[in-house]
Amino acid sequence: MSETVAPPPPEASAKPHHTVEFAVVRFAGDSGDGMQLTGQQFAIETAFAGNDLVTLPDFPAEIRAPAGTLYGVSSFQIQFGSGKVWTHGDKVDVLIVMNPAAFKVHLPDLKPSGILIVNTDAFTKSNLAKAGYDASPLVDETLKGSYRVFEVPLSKLTREALAETGLAHRDAERSKNIFALGIVSWLYDRPLAPTRTLLESKFGKKPQILEANLLALDAGHRYAEATELFTEYYRVEPAELEKGTYRSISGNQALAWGLLAAARASGRPMVYGAYPITPASDLLHELANHKNFRVRTFQAEDEISAIGATIGASFGGALGVCGTSGPGLALKGEALGLAVMVELPLVVVNVQRGGPSTGLPTKTEQSDLLQAFYGRNGECPLVILAPRTPSDCFTMAYEAARISIRYMTPVLLLSDGYLATGSEPWKLPDLAALKPVEFNLATDPETFQPYARDAETLARPWAIPGTPGLEHRVGGLEKKHITGNVNYEPDNHDLMTRLREEKVKRVQREIPPIEVVGDQSGQVLVIGWGSTYGAISAAIEESREAGLKVGHVHLRHLNPLPADLLDVIGRFERVLVPEINRGQLVRLLRAEFAIPAVGFNRVRGMPLRLPELVEAIETVARGEPLPTKDTAAEAFAGGQGVRSGDAEGNGGWMRDAFQQLWGLDRSGGNGASEG
Repeated sequence: MSETVAPPPPEASAKPHHTVEFAVVRFAGDSGDGMQLTGQQFAIETAFAGNDLVTLPDFPAEIRAPAGTLYGVSSFQIQFGSGKVWTHGDKVDVLIVMNPAAFKVHLPDLKPSGILIVNTDAFTKSNLAKAGYDASPLVDETLKGSYRVFEVPLSKLTREALAETGLAHRDAERSKNIFALGIVSWLYDRPLAPTRTLLESKFGKKPQILEANLLALDAGHRYAEATELFTEYYRVEPAELEKGTYRSISGNQALAWGLLAAARASGRPMVYGAYPITPASDLLHELANHKNFRVRTFQAEDEISAIGATIGASFGGALGVCGTSGPGLALKGEALGLAVMVELPLVVVNVQRGGPSTGLPTKTEQSDLLQAFYGRNGECPLVILAPRTPSDCFTMAYEAARISIRYMTPVLLLSDGYLATGSEPWKLPDLAALKPVEFNLATDPETFQPYARDAETLARPWAIPGTPGLEHRVGGLEKKHITGNVNYEPDNHDLMTRLREEKVKRVQREIPPIEVVGDQSGQVLVIGWGSTYGAISAAIEESREAGLKVGHVHLRHLNPLPADLLDVIGRFERVLVPEINRGQLVRLLRAEFAIPAVGFNRVRGMPLRLPELVEAIETVARGEPLPTKDTAAEAFAGGQGVRSGDAEGNGGWMRDAFQQLWGLDRSGGNGASEG
């Protein structure tokens, strides 16, 4: 943080403050400590303060992991500033830990001389043992000279603050997260009014709980002001945002509202069907709150039922939408083929997560792109879109529904866990400025043909069941051109296959010219998609400041690709494609354009790290190959099972790995031979 010292305004505090441009704060504790609520509220306070912000909620997949364990730690990180904030931040300025497990997991991410606020009441012998400590790291050499440590007995202080409420000690301690929020709100001069408003809304019908949380919030704020522990606080000036009305919004909220806006613009009702799956479930929860907008939500018994119901809703004249994550998309593959065959509007939202199988349900990944392109039988093309930020989810959800209705075809929208649960400021859009949602609603029985096509879009007419004279066949069998009757003629099948493909290609006519951020030509063009937008944007800024000629293209339309993409690629010497997968978009670009694009790939369940990405851009700009990151080989290197030369070629490291895992030695002990 770059700092300037100034005297505080008398109404704020008697203590001095430092003005900082950016700050990164992380709340961490047990999954039952309310870290997500605390972080979300701090983000809302920050939005009200006028700062730009990006958040990263991170929590275990288990509904209630064992308390105090390393794998039960939940955290919420926010970077906010007076300038443009691209990412949640790599290193942390202020870390608040509620127990030893959170301390152990998150301390490595705290900056040197960073602020560490510790709930000392949780550092009991039992909790230390659960975290793998023989002795408290607060008293040994772990923290010596490295950080600014503030030891705060949060549980005790919260109990004392709530002593007159009549709550039992255990119930009172549940508000310690709000006490901590009060401390951090003072530390960064955040307004408390938004948190008070939310608490009143959340606990208005539980006056004792409401009183406890309000008391804890104020007590934490007063403690930070009065105690001699904190001798200064920090101020982050409001960011210079475009004029307008803003609110903090998460990606899943933005998806829901974009779909609602499109349904209202079309004049058609919306039916949303889903089977609960992390991290897409909040989309169902949000839409269920808006029945007044002619939306009907349906929790199906499984993924197949959910998409089947929404296809039926589209046949009935509604906008059918379903949401899922990777495993659910796999189950929807056959029904997606049906939607392509019957040519009805359908939006499928895939909020990607770590995989395969159940994988990492609460972590982020971009590993479903090839499934989106090819995860169906037969020639079965889909329009594929991807938002790039939480607020952009509104725009792309609206666009997905608009294209689906206009072209009478399914559209697949690829979000991911980072976008879905992350938040940022969102300028409320002018709904009147959104593109209209157009479609051909069949009304004349005399001229109606089920598979007659619009000359521009190739969309067939939308015929609402029950309209006299518009009776027609639907189903998965191939259709006769124009009439829609079942047909097995080879040439007709070839024609219909090409028509369905061409319909998707014609969406390309509506894709605006590519925006190249940074240099318009030069050494490296970085092509990204989805939630890598922030990390790439920040890396581009750093690389250009270092003197490199680098441009950035972020694709929101993945199928079809923008028409001018190859022209843009041709203006740069090299192409780098960062992804949170093992190289999926880079494969598609190589196949489409026959270019030697370079992939930068990480699959850690976390967003890309800025320093690594900057280094990759510099390496590619020099014309050097990116270093191979073979973590499997590394795990068994250095006397752990890999002989020289084995990692790259003959797979010897894997044989040795199995020997190590099964307790076998290289001389054939335990009854096994080396071969």
